[in-house]
Amino acid sequence: MASRNPSFFRRIGLAFSVLFGAELAGRLVRLREEGADTEAAAGTEDAAAAAQPAIVRETTPEAALQLLGLLQRDARFIDFVQENIAAYSDADIGAAARVVHEGCRKVLDEHFAITPVRDEAEGSRLTLPEGFDAAAVRLTGKVVGKPPFTGTLGHRGWRVTDTRLPALAEGHDASVIAQAEVEL
Repeated sequence: MASRNPSFFRRIGLAFSVLFGAELAGRLVRLREEGADTEAAAGTEDAAAAAQPAIVRETTPEAALQLLGLLQRDARFIDFVQENIAAYSDADIGAAARVVHEGCRKVLDEHFAITPVRDEAEGSRLTLPEGFDAAAVRLTGKVVGKPPFTGTLGHRGWRVTDTRLPALAEGHDASVIAQAEVEL
């Protein structure tokens, strides 16, 4: 049976869709809450703990907007995503994607230290002990009972260990992620 998990590139697209789409992010949160409510109704202790309301802290959008600006500057990311690509050939899209990929990678390498959450190779079998970090490891498939859980690593995950975004000048409008250009 083929895996129902999305590919790496599909997960990147989904991540950006959730990161920059408030409506989609809200629907995802509601869906996860409904799932937690369903599990809690089934009577498992773990689901009951997950159904507890999380402590929410307010964030400001400046860092996300700054990252978008960097991705636009070095990878033309916004231009690429906003373009209607239906009229282009797969070869043209692939060539553009290669440029965007190179620029995105440059931004990530320059401004973040990113390491895998898990060191094992994808596809390897592993056992998660009781007390594993549920914020760093998401269980998929039929999850029943209590740890230890044994399964197959579908994705190693990523963790940011250092962030090096430039400081913003006083009065800088971070919502302008790419200035309009007027040639005189």
